[in-house]
Amino acid sequence: MTALNHVPSLLTRTGAASVLTLAVVGGTVVAPGLASEAEAATHGTNALKIAASKKGSPYGYGSAGPNRFDCSGLTLYSFKKTGKKLPRTAAAQYNKTKHVSRSNRTRGDLVFFHSGRNVYHVGIYAGNNRIWHAPKRGTVVRLEKIWSKSVWYGRVR
Repeated sequence: MTALNHVPSLLTRTGAASVLTLAVVGGTVVAPGLASEAEAATHGTNALKIAASKKGSPYGYGSAGPNRFDCSGLTLYSFKKTGKKLPRTAAAQYNKTKHVSRSNRTRGDLVFFHSGRNVYHVGIYAGNNRIWHAPKRGTVVRLEKIWSKSVWYGRVR
């Protein structure tokens, strides 16, 4: 394998390469911060799949799985299975995430419902303005449309 076919080796040997050079040789651009964003997206999409696999599990106040969940228990469980640690409550989870705008939200981001500055509910963004969540007593884990404009988004890092 030549150095031109192995971009990381090229970058290591030369110390830098222009984007134009990389485009000509068919390489990819490696930039600081992008790997962690991609990693966050992978953890998020995997957590989303885990939450979806819990469809129909009953709500249980203070429960974090594997068979019963409250809202933050579902997000904690789902991300824990991907190797990421989250605090126990929705508010603490919001404080631990990288905050992102509605226009920058992606599948696997957390959706935090708030009243003023108080976060009271959390779910995992599934795309198409929907979340997987454990709504309240007497319900089950389910996919549901986001029903409020009072939401913030956070990305687990």
